[in-house]
Amino acid sequence: MATKASTRASGYRCSECGWTAAKWVGRCGECQSWGTVAEVGAVTVRTTAAARVERPALPIGDVDVRRAEARSTGVDEFDRVLGGGLVPGAVVLVAGEPGIGKSTLLLDVAARAARSGSGRKVLYVSGEESAAQVRMRAERIEAMATSLFLASETDLATVLGQIAAIEPDLVVVDSVQTISSGDIEGSAGNVSQVREVAASVIQVAKSRGIATLLVGHVTKDGSIAGPRVLEHLVDVVVQFEGDRHSQLRLVRAVKNRYGPTDEVGCFELSDTGITGLADPSGLFLSRSTLTVPGTCVTVTLEGRRPLMTEVQALVAKSEIPTPRRATSGLDSARVAMIIAVLAKRAGAPIGSSDVYLSTVGGVRLTEPASDLAIALAVASSVMDRPLVERSIAFGELGLAGELRPVGGIPRRLAEAARLGFRTAYVPSGVLSQGQVPTGMHVVECPDIRGAVHSALQPAHG
Repeated sequence: MATKASTRASGYRCSECGWTAAKWVGRCGECQSWGTVAEVGAVTVRTTAAARVERPALPIGDVDVRRAEARSTGVDEFDRVLGGGLVPGAVVLVAGEPGIGKSTLLLDVAARAARSGSGRKVLYVSGEESAAQVRMRAERIEAMATSLFLASETDLATVLGQIAAIEPDLVVVDSVQTISSGDIEGSAGNVSQVREVAASVIQVAKSRGIATLLVGHVTKDGSIAGPRVLEHLVDVVVQFEGDRHSQLRLVRAVKNRYGPTDEVGCFELSDTGITGLADPSGLFLSRSTLTVPGTCVTVTLEGRRPLMTEVQALVAKSEIPTPRRATSGLDSARVAMIIAVLAKRAGAPIGSSDVYLSTVGGVRLTEPASDLAIALAVASSVMDRPLVERSIAFGELGLAGELRPVGGIPRRLAEAARLGFRTAYVPSGVLSQGQVPTGMHVVECPDIRGAVHSALQPAHG
């Protein structure tokens, strides 16, 4: 008698990355996700019958583009990041660390949308705070509106019921990790719950044409918590950045189906709310009008926006065998490389000295174009000589001491000239005819040794 073949294939598979195992485990061995490994059945070929088409395909020229037109949120800096505003039916995921200002910004956006007229209704769903707490914040930041509705819910079915009852034009869900579905096992915030909640809210947003803002938590390493598929489901992913000890906040688009991803919005967080900063360069410059050794100003590009940033350095004789290297707002590994190149290629005596580097205003510099400013600030402190007054510097520094060109030279120089800077130190061969603003003197430097020689004033005496 023939043995009946098994109708089920043995093994377990991760629903996130496809990793397989011979037995069940609680955590995927590949992507380290919890609760995603499940038993798989036999591979069968399935076919789906064709359904009756209710909305036939249209020639591309007949598609109504007005359905994809963005509507302003009333916050210019947020509109800049979104690509002009919110598109009906679009789902935006706003991620950031706790307490950085996500809820404050979105409550302000909700109130402005509700006050914009034309009968717009806005629903703000909070799974973390009560409606009374949200109202207290709204009164503090002057975000009250008659057509702004508040709901404190953590059940997905109830949230969907609220949307069906109010029929809003904009929905804010704060946050997607606090909402759970009774049809899915597990507590709120796990992979299955987040996927179900996001998929259900997105389905309602698309079918009803409701613009939706989802607040998302982040993990310790700064990535968005929950399944990776969450970022693929939404239309726009916005990252909220900033130092909690500083008032500056940056909103950066990581993904955007309706606009560019190289725009950055600048905000200032205060006790009375969060306000956009159309010209934030002054926040990153010291108030002193004196030229001090150990300081250098550079121009960075945050998206397409040039920002003036001051780097400060302090080099002092070390009292311990291993000198200190401390940084604030700068990448410590890149600073160590710049110090090594400065010592080797420019002959700066730094080896037995403590080096402290910081940026003004709490901004974080990650662009390689700031290498030259960091090197000149350190060299200025070592030699105890200030740079030429009202000067800037930008350029990438190589291990051989050469200065490499960077992008956006005309925008950087134009921003510096607008703020009154008169001298710029840049890599050689990066300028063409007509790129130098009126009144700006540009010094092209082939390497770090030449830049140090040109930028530092001779000692007076």
